[in-house]
Amino acid sequence: MIDGEHYPPVIESALAEIGRRGEEVVAAVFLGGTEKVLENHKMSISACPVVTAADPLSAIRGAIAEYRPEAVIDLSDEPIVGYRERFEIACLVLAEGLNYLGADFELRPPAFADLSTKPSIAIIGTGKRVGKTAVSAYACRELKAAGFNPAVVAMGRGGPAEPEVIRGDKIKIDAGYLLAQAKQGRHAASDHFEDALMSRIPTVGCRRCGGGLAGAPFVSNVEAGALVANGLETDFTIFEGSGAAMPPVAVDARVTVAGANQPIDYIIGYMGPYRLLISDLVVLTNCEDYVEPGKLDAIIEGIARIKPGISVVRTVFRPLPLADISGKKVFFATTAPESTSSILRDYLESAFGAEVAGISHNLSNRPRLRDDLAKAGDFDVLLTELKAAAVDVATAVGIDLGKLVVYCDNVPVVRAGGSLADHLIDLAGKCVVRFKETKVG
Repeated sequence: MIDGEHYPPVIESALAEIGRRGEEVVAAVFLGGTEKVLENHKMSISACPVVTAADPLSAIRGAIAEYRPEAVIDLSDEPIVGYRERFEIACLVLAEGLNYLGADFELRPPAFADLSTKPSIAIIGTGKRVGKTAVSAYACRELKAAGFNPAVVAMGRGGPAEPEVIRGDKIKIDAGYLLAQAKQGRHAASDHFEDALMSRIPTVGCRRCGGGLAGAPFVSNVEAGALVANGLETDFTIFEGSGAAMPPVAVDARVTVAGANQPIDYIIGYMGPYRLLISDLVVLTNCEDYVEPGKLDAIIEGIARIKPGISVVRTVFRPLPLADISGKKVFFATTAPESTSSILRDYLESAFGAEVAGISHNLSNRPRLRDDLAKAGDFDVLLTELKAAAVDVATAVGIDLGKLVVYCDNVPVVRAGGSLADHLIDLAGKCVVRFKETKVG
């Protein structure tokens, strides 16, 4: 990538230096700038063809399609390419599967191992607490009901050292079971336990540590988990990401889950566009009425600009207790922000006939959660999401107090964008076709 702020002979010398390093320059993309370009002349250099277009991203996209390079080298600089522009370029280049290099940086696209022997979807996110596991569990249930016979491979920061299978379709997962797991030193509220409980399908639990800018985990055992999933008597695999980290396995489609409560730049800025560019559907969660005016529209418009035509389903989460709580005084432990307190209270009382005696929004903060429970007063049922400290603190305290412990799903309720179930089922059908074309065919 070159610009008109550099004198052409200087660019020629830089290209020659690339050649001396043993690399072949197949084309240059002119990004703009006029200071060093002679009047009434287009940028031209003798070393290679120069590609231009209406805008830099279009030029880069066109050059990649025509010349199929192995890497893109950035020879530009301020003011043509600044911080924001470089992130946009990086997302495009990495989405094309290429390395992006500059004077003092190198970005590599995440590696996706081609391991799955079944049609598959990855559900990835733009950060933590955007509802990725809830959307994944919902997808599992809907695809199971539609006859896809799925298993889910979940990776979490607290997952097992070796991939393990939890037969959510066969075993009873309740407070006693989960407490027993916690007493063995396991993170019994890890995503794979939640998936198994909420979806009632075979679940493969994996772990990961760290996450790169583009979502590659520093280390994980998900590849081994994919091989385990291949051996299950299932016909479809759902790979679930962790935070902003993605499963390092090749899939037939991806769904990006983003939260309307996040900073906009986390979705349509930085490396957010990379996730959108490699996805087939966006689920925008937490689209509550309290989101500041104009923010939702700005997110939707940004997504449409980055990947025209991609469907965006706007949702909110609502709690679904897994047991009857009607007529009961309930204390609810959740990771949801305090801004949702009145919404959750009203919903639990109106939809399930319970009396909400209190709510703790500190499920991910053990000391504060213990303090909230100590001050909870009188209640009959401890209702908790299966996340963070749900087992080792909430469940343990609830049982010690002699309370009934009920776990709670978070169900995505659509506000705009069409039926989420229909989108997921349609995408799963496309995965089957793509899998047959690429693997079977």
